[in-house]
Amino acid sequence: MTKALLTSLHSNTAFGRPEFVGIANYAELLQDPEILDSLINTALYCAIFTPVSVILSLALALLLNHPLLPLRGLFRTWLFLPFIVSLSVTAFAWQYLLDPQLGLLSYWLSRFGIEFGNVFQDESLAMPAVALIAVWKNVPFYMTVFLAGLQDIPTSLYEAARVDGANAIKRFRHITLPLLGNTTGFVLVVSTIAALQAFDQIYVLTGGGPYRSTQTIVMQIYESGFRDLELGSASALSYLLLLMTLLLGVAQFFFSSRKARQAS
Repeated sequence: MTKALLTSLHSNTAFGRPEFVGIANYAELLQDPEILDSLINTALYCAIFTPVSVILSLALALLLNHPLLPLRGLFRTWLFLPFIVSLSVTAFAWQYLLDPQLGLLSYWLSRFGIEFGNVFQDESLAMPAVALIAVWKNVPFYMTVFLAGLQDIPTSLYEAARVDGANAIKRFRHITLPLLGNTTGFVLVVSTIAALQAFDQIYVLTGGGPYRSTQTIVMQIYESGFRDLELGSASALSYLLLLMTLLLGVAQFFFSSRKARQAS
């Protein structure tokens, strides 16, 4: 890490002697239009991935926690399977499923009159597509976290609420959501950090295209460091990503501490 920090303070390429430039690499980050585009794309990715992941995983956890659901163990196992597959392998699978000529999913949708071209080559659809693939991959983990949080809530609280005449919506609003505060905060932070680090499926499916519409921060770091061999800029951008991740971690720490103080 120390070497990477020193590299970020130098005009360092794979060839020639490094030249100390101080914080010039960091200053250029906010002036380079390509880096600004990658920051905007990463924010868009987060805006799609994080809320969809949190809402969907919570909904699935509520469903799997229902005592009347038959075969709950089987469904939990089945829904968790996508998480154990690497994201790059998942990306290849979805690439074939969504192929407009050979894709099985494309064929099924066409039977209902829904036809589309190659979504990974469409500037407006590529980012939602790669984000939703990551949602499919990561939701099982977040679902498991929510499920653990739900099982920690005493059933006596729900029984008392039923006696008082509270319906399912009121029980969810006044019991489930408040007592899942720490769990929800944890999932929000973890999913946002995962979104900031998006790389695998983007590299496999779009390579940052079309027209840089899926170029995220990590993709920019990869291209700056390994394609353009601008090691100083790549290291500076890496530390910017580290700072963003650190701020999220600190926010989660203070949120959890505040909840703990309120509970005590």
